[in-house]
Amino acid sequence: QVQLVESGGGLVQAGVSLRLSCAASGRTFSNYVMGWFRQAPGKERQIVAGITGSGVNTYYSESVKGRFTISRDNAKNTVYLQMNSLKPEDTAVYYCARSRYSGAIIYANAGSYAYWGQGTQVTVSS
Repeated sequence: QVQLVESGGGLVQAGVSLRLSCAASGRTFSNYVMGWFRQAPGKERQIVAGITGSGVNTYYSESVKGRFTISRDNAKNTVYLQMNSLKPEDTAVYYCARSRYSGAIIYANAGSYAYWGQGTQVTVSS
């Protein structure tokens, strides 16, 4: 069983930075794509960023491209989301997730991810 534990959320003012971390259990962490999703009240859960197992390839949603950076440390079984220039519209619960499939395809739909963390709240005030 894979467990994912996020940390690093909080209440911040617009323009500042936050870094989210997600620690994963299991011995096959590097075999799987990892993703960060977010869900705002009343909205669907949407992908923010994804990263292949090797860390070479990444994906970003248009709304965060150029501001957020996803990275991973396979030796620590941890994936990160560096969020810069935060905006009020970034306010959401952020989830990390492990792809359902091994390989190097970064799926954008939540259904392609089998394991989820509990979520961490990020609130950006104007």
